[in-house]
Amino acid sequence: MDIYTYLDYRRFLDDWFRAAKQGNPRFSHRMFARLAGQKSPSLLIQVIRGERNLTQATTEAFAGAMQLRPPEATFFGDLVLLGQAKTTDEQNRAWARISASRRFREARQLEARGVEIFSNWHHAAIRELAARDDFDPDPEWIARQLRPRVTPAQARKAMEALVEIGLLAQGEDGSVSLSDASLVTPHEVAGMAARNYHRSMLNLAADSTDSADRDERHLSAVTVCIPRSLVPRLKREIDAFQEKLLDLCDSAEESAEQVYQLHLALFPLSEAPEA
Repeated sequence: MDIYTYLDYRRFLDDWFRAAKQGNPRFSHRMFARLAGQKSPSLLIQVIRGERNLTQATTEAFAGAMQLRPPEATFFGDLVLLGQAKTTDEQNRAWARISASRRFREARQLEARGVEIFSNWHHAAIRELAARDDFDPDPEWIARQLRPRVTPAQARKAMEALVEIGLLAQGEDGSVSLSDASLVTPHEVAGMAARNYHRSMLNLAADSTDSADRDERHLSAVTVCIPRSLVPRLKREIDAFQEKLLDLCDSAEESAEQVYQLHLALFPLSEAPEA
């Protein structure tokens, strides 16, 4: 069983126990608890079910009971931190260590690339930039087009990732064009990648108040007090409006010229009343 193919440490524990049970029908949760130096024979099953979390001490004890080699034990610890992180920053730190593992990159290269693409705003911008008739895959040209600027090295790395994962198609002559591929991130880190994406785009929106001319941007907002029961309908209305705008963009007869970010946001500014 290769731990480097996992992103969910609870699933790994479940699969590891099933494999151990298959190899030795007498192996039990009680036996595992004894190997891990734990008093509760139900701890493993509670962790697998998501009813209990692991501490640093129990993480090390579980790694010892499974006889993980030092690099595997370290990777297992990072999976635990990823799965139990309370903030996006904590998740990002754990993910940085996980994705830096050579064995993980070899086992789940596309997933690692997917999170990288979602978490950096310029990947999406470069993919859309490829819709221009005069698009040049040269990193120097790409770096000059983006606002705010990125380095040619960043542009080159982004292009390599987009082509590798299939979001851009590269011809034998070196030309690059849009593809119809869609990007799917593993559910264990999809929320983190989405939060990274929205955070970076909202930061760019804030910066645009100083960096973009008024005739190039349009920012509008309204603050309202509403019944909580209205929130699902507001979300549906925002989704429908976004679909309408996308249809408008896709049906434009003129050639694509400039990449824009369209961001619609709905979030609370106060606590809900106590029940």
